[in-house]
Order: sequence, then C-alpha cells, then structure tokens
Amino acid sequence: MPAHSAQALPVAALPGPFPLNPAAMALVLIDMQRDFLEPGGFGESLGNDVGMLRRTIEPLRAVLAATRSLGLPVLHTREGHLPDLSDCPPSKLNRGAPSRRIGDPGPNGRILIRGEYGHDIIDELAPVAGEPVIDKPGKGAFYGTDFGEVLAVAGVTQLVVTGVTTEVCVHTTVREANDRGFDCLVLSDCVGSYFPEFQQAGLAMISAQGGIFGWTASSADYLAALAPLGSRAAVAR
Repeated sequence: MPAHSAQALPVAALPGPFPLNPAAMALVLIDMQRDFLEPGGFGESLGNDVGMLRRTIEPLRAVLAATRSLGLPVLHTREGHLPDLSDCPPSKLNRGAPSRRIGDPGPNGRILIRGEYGHDIIDELAPVAGEPVIDKPGKGAFYGTDFGEVLAVAGVTQLVVTGVTTEVCVHTTVREANDRGFDCLVLSDCVGSYFPEFQQAGLAMISAQGGIFGWTASSADYLAALAPLGSRAAVAR
C-alpha cells in the first residue's frame, strides 16, 4: 500500500463528520456472496427478494474501484461452513423454515458450503490479488477467524463497512469492531437488507446517541472525501 498522509479527510456523515485517515483505514465488503444475492441461493430459500440486496452492487463497485485506485486496503468476508458442517451449530442449522437449509444442494452447489460456487463472492465485486478473504462461520467477521489479526498487522483502526445484510452480518461486525476499539463508517447505500424497515432502523441504530456504534454516510460523500487523494496522485505522476 502506498504511503498516505495521516491528515484526516472529513466525510459528511451522521452523527457528524467522520475523520477518515487513509493511513489507518480499510474497506470491508461483508458477504457479497452468490448465495445471498443471486436467485437460487440461501437468501431466496428463506423467501426473500434478492433484488433488495442487489441495489448495493453498483454504488459498491464505484467505492471499490476508487479505493483500489488509491492503493488503500480492501478485505472481503464470506459466511459459510465446512462440508461436514462441524462448524455449524444445530441452533443455526435448524433455525427458521427455509425451503433449503445450509448444506442442502441448490442451483449453485451446496448452500453456504465453503468451496461451492454459491458460497463465493459475486463476479461484480470479486477480490483481486492481495485482498484478504476472511471465511467466517458466524455472523460477525471476528468470530472464529483471523480478521482481527489481519487488521492489526496492517495497522488498521478504521473500517469503512459495506455488504449484507445490514441488520445481521453488518451490524454484528460493526458492534464487535466497536467493542474492540475500531471506528466504523457504514456506507448506507452499500449495505442492504431484504426488509426496508430493517435497513432504516439498522442504519439509525449505528449513529444514534452520538454514534453509539459508529457513523453512517452515503457512498457519494465517501468518494468526495477521497477525491483530494486522487488529485494528489495525479499531480505526483
């Protein structure tokens, strides 16, 4: 990663400006997987409209491209389990009444099983060489993974959080990060829920009470804050 100034770049956000530090931040894409975003996956088996999540793809593509162009770190997560389901507790495996359960065969392979086509990240946001992919057995990115260690080695103290779903894996990761001392900026149009009311409430909970879990901002405001870095890079060339 190229060196960047430690000077904070203010991002217009709720509950107030977020002091983005390019030298200490990472963009995190949570669970942008085929099983959640494409027809025939686990999300649809629960009776959900995957189109609700696919709205995040285009703004997130722009965010990802800009972040990569500046050489800033990017991490991806995938929720899924070992083929023998030994890391999937019965309380998770048997919860709810989906038409297919974790491990069942689906159009894209066994649902939420590591190594299957449906478990992988959608083509539009596929990782590139050098971007860590964290495979997690739970909702949060820290549980049962080396996510925290990867961030520590990279000197990351700020997370720009995107992905799905807002009220489940995004919220769990942000809450866990907050407890560990990270500052989190959640990009409101780059996170998605199958339920509009959950999306609205989930975002409000993050920035409530002076930012109890973090900040929220639009992707446009994040990109606007990064713009001076692009200008400096162009001058340097």
